[in-house]
Parts: sequence; C-alpha cells; structure tokens
Amino acid sequence: MAGRLEGKTALITGGARGQGAAEAQLFADEGATVVITDVLDSDGEATAATSDSIRYLHHDVTSEDEWTAVVQDVLEDYGKIDTLINNAGIYRQAPIGSLSVEMYMEVININQVGVFLGLKHVGPAMCAAGSGSIINISSIAGMRGGAGSLAYSASKWAVRGMTKVAMSEFAPSGVRVNSIHPGLIETPMLHQLPAIEQGLTEQLVRRIPYGRIAEAVEVAKLALFLASDDSEYMNGVEFVIDGGMTQGI
Repeated sequence: MAGRLEGKTALITGGARGQGAAEAQLFADEGATVVITDVLDSDGEATAATSDSIRYLHHDVTSEDEWTAVVQDVLEDYGKIDTLINNAGIYRQAPIGSLSVEMYMEVININQVGVFLGLKHVGPAMCAAGSGSIINISSIAGMRGGAGSLAYSASKWAVRGMTKVAMSEFAPSGVRVNSIHPGLIETPMLHQLPAIEQGLTEQLVRRIPYGRIAEAVEVAKLALFLASDDSEYMNGVEFVIDGGMTQGI
C-alpha cells in the first residue's frame, strides 16, 4: 500500500532534531523524499541516517544566499518541492526591560526572516509548478502573549500573519499555506522554559485540559495531514495543537 506522500518531495528546515526530525521520519515512512536542513550538522546527519529517504543539507535560514543554494540543489536533484515546512526556530527568555536588541533580532532573524525567505524562494517555484503545500510552524505564542517571551511571541505572531498574506498570493496558483501552532511539545526547546528548568512541570501540565505534554510525532502527524492531498481544500488556516491549553478550563 502506497504511503500518503508517495512520490512527493519535502523540504524541512530545522530538521536535525525535535519536531523537524519527527516530521522528516514520518514523511519518509509515508513515501516522501525528504531534505532536512539545519546548522546542527551532527544531529542533522544522525537524523538523515535513520532513513534512505532523508538527506541533510547545512543551511542557515537567515541567509538568502543559502536559501537560494538549497532550493536550487533540491530542484536540480528532485525536480520539484511539494512541501515546505518552515520549522526552524529558537526561543529566548527575557523580560522586556533586559531584552537586548541583539537577542531580540537573533530570534526575529531565525523565526521570522527565515520563514519569509522560505516563502520567497520556495513559493514561486511551487506556483510555477501549479501545486504545493507550505506549512509554517508558529506557536500558541502566536495566539497570546506570555511574560518574558516578547521576541519569541513577536516572531510567532508575524509567522501567523505572513501565512495569511502568502496564502492570498499563492492560492490562485494552486499552492496552499497553513500554520501550525503547537503548545507544550517534548522537544529540546521545551526545556528552555523557566517553569521546566525550575522543576515546575506538574504545575505547567495542570494548565493543559488534556493533562499531558505532547510528543513531537503528534505535531508531525498534523503536518503530514497538511502535506497530503487529504487537506487539499484547506488554506490559510491556523491549526492549534495544544491539548486545549489556549482554551482553558
């Protein structure tokens, strides 16, 4: 039985570990050829080694030159990009009064400019081909703010907005653009949260109606749905995956 992504090519940024790696492995299992990119070369090579269908490329998403090279490489080798997951991102914690411009711009450049460059360089190629699915990884921080997360929240609200604009521009050419907004997911980034670092995981989990932190593969399954033809009429949608955390009880 063919996989849900049989014959498709996917490009996943930040694919060395965490959600990106889970997406890559699930996509490969479902028949896709997957190119993961990252700056974490050892982790990236290790993830690529888990499947003959996964390839790793070094890629700084803040560099337009590197975006040009990666997209050209993928198109030359595989002829198309069916799915782009703008997954690369970082988290930095600081109250507004002590948040430096350097720290703020580091987050914005990776989380926001990186997505913009992905849209700029992959979107037109998909439009020329007449199809494609772009999945932008935002966050529940793109739905509501939290103390100490100004830079991260600003970047994720921006991703939410850019998704809407890109959808409007690309939809007439048959390209879909949606955003995923994860809550607490078991990845290395989770352990940067002050509550987790301070051993307050149980208190944090109490804020989740579903009662647990999600695994990265659960986000990957949502991304799989959006990359597949099963979601072909869904465009410009915000998909929240947080166990009900933003709804509250």
